[in-house]
Amino acid sequence: MRPIGIDLFAGAGGLSLGFEQAGFDVKAAVEIDPVHCAVHKFNFPRTAVLPGSVAELSGDDIRRAAGIGRQRVDCVFGGAPCQGFSLIGHRVLDDPRNRLVLDFVRIVRELDAETFVFENVKGLTVGRHKRFLEELVQAFDVAGYDCSLPWKVLNAGHYGTPQSRERLILMGGKKGRSLPSYPEPTSNIPGKKKRFSDLPFGPTAQDALGDLPDAESFATLASSDAVATTRFGNPSAYASELRCLGNDAWHFGHPRDWNPAVLTSSARTEHTDISRRRFAETEPGTVEPISRLFRLPANGVSNTLRAGTDGARGAFTSPRPIHYRLARCVTVREMARLHGFPDWFRFNVTKWHGARQIGNAVPPPLARAVAAQIVAALGIEPLRPQTSISLGDPALLSFDLSAASAHFEVATPKSRRDRKSGATKRKQIDIERARLLEGVEAHG
Repeated sequence: MRPIGIDLFAGAGGLSLGFEQAGFDVKAAVEIDPVHCAVHKFNFPRTAVLPGSVAELSGDDIRRAAGIGRQRVDCVFGGAPCQGFSLIGHRVLDDPRNRLVLDFVRIVRELDAETFVFENVKGLTVGRHKRFLEELVQAFDVAGYDCSLPWKVLNAGHYGTPQSRERLILMGGKKGRSLPSYPEPTSNIPGKKKRFSDLPFGPTAQDALGDLPDAESFATLASSDAVATTRFGNPSAYASELRCLGNDAWHFGHPRDWNPAVLTSSARTEHTDISRRRFAETEPGTVEPISRLFRLPANGVSNTLRAGTDGARGAFTSPRPIHYRLARCVTVREMARLHGFPDWFRFNVTKWHGARQIGNAVPPPLARAVAAQIVAALGIEPLRPQTSISLGDPALLSFDLSAASAHFEVATPKSRRDRKSGATKRKQIDIERARLLEGVEAHG
């Protein structure tokens, strides 16, 4: 039996993929954005996708959707957004903007999970933000869980990803059980001073992108995000893994049935001649002063890939870096390579949604390194699946917000009976949150 994982705030599935590659079966994924839900369902067709907020769900809701009955949940993982900080003298978790973080703790307890992994921005570890983490540790204590302390900020570049990207990782387990350890780095970051004397440098931007054909050489990609081609070059060891050349490339994940002769997520971007000239004149490893876009260094790594913003916050486009060799922004597939997503993994066909889905995700190699430590703490020997699975319906990748909402029926009006039952459940959820907060107050 493979351990069972539950992904909260799942996005397109960076954590889901890393945990699967470490040996987990991710049975359920909760995500409020239906466009992200559609992409997750395409890539993880056996995972139950719950299109909504964790604030409206109970542990029993997740168990029913996942079809796991009373089976043991081995790990709940995810990155709850946290936005508010209360005034001095008040508990940070009291701030309603931080309710989702408390819901993460609540669901861990309601699922009676053996372990958890909470990931977030590095900024939570500095200044007044530390109060937030201290209260979060207290909330887990009240819920019956110990945290692996001190918490750590891990850089994906130290785990074989050609991108410098730091994330806070807080993890732990039920009181009385062995706690997971934080993964040791496996590589230094190319282009930076060697931090770990006994470790090699990891992959570079050129290692990640050098074998991919130029999207601008295909007229089809002006109106599509995919094209059949044999123009792939000789891959580096890193690119070979992402192209799934060999059984080891799947790690402990389920092999997918896919067509490696199709270049996907590669819609072209039209640039003006002036922009191209500026891009070409920008030194690798520096920022182009007008667009503020970073130009990739061939022998270095990408800067942190950002998500941009959703429609509610202005719909700003994710800033994609400039290619190290070509005078253009990288494609969504090239972003995915820099993030550690394999080539079978697909994103929404639009550049805006696709880039946002990557920028929001935890790089799968980092997620895999963390998940492997959870597997070790559980005392489980990871198993390689013996059969492959098919990907989902490609139509899922073309959904805009309206189509995705209709597909997942998130806008369907509830009946009076449903509203009554929902109100009862919300009351129970509020009671659970209050208990956690009371425990934090008593602890402090």
